[in-house]
Amino acid sequence: MLLNLNINGINHPEELPVLVLAYVGDAVYELAIREYLVSTGLLKANRLHSETVKYVNAGAQAKVLHVLEGMFTGDEAAVIRRGRNAKPPHTPRSAGMIEYRRSTALECLIGFLYLKGEKVRLAEIITSAIEAIQNEKV
Repeated sequence: MLLNLNINGINHPEELPVLVLAYVGDAVYELAIREYLVSTGLLKANRLHSETVKYVNAGAQAKVLHVLEGMFTGDEAAVIRRGRNAKPPHTPRSAGMIEYRRSTALECLIGFLYLKGEKVRLAEIITSAIEAIQNEKV
């Protein structure tokens, strides 16, 4: 998986504010999806964008979280719970509050795993998310 950046100085990502975890997770997830789509041979920018949107939107991410629900560890579930309870400063017009909070929870988990350096687990979660979307479980 991509993102072999060396993260130093974040010893306890679980102590970061959830919206910071979501901020990082949003970027990591979108970059992973973009990398995946390019790896499939999709090379036209406008098509890449429209395909990316199918994976990276509040509705899809909220549904992915629901589909993957049984596979989280205790620490991951705690981060997800914190993310779901976060009070974001705004809600996008395209998503309801519950849907947006669930997508924020998924982004928190991804940001947490990334900052913790758990690349194998991060890859499992993102791969499972891609498969869920492809299998139209979402």
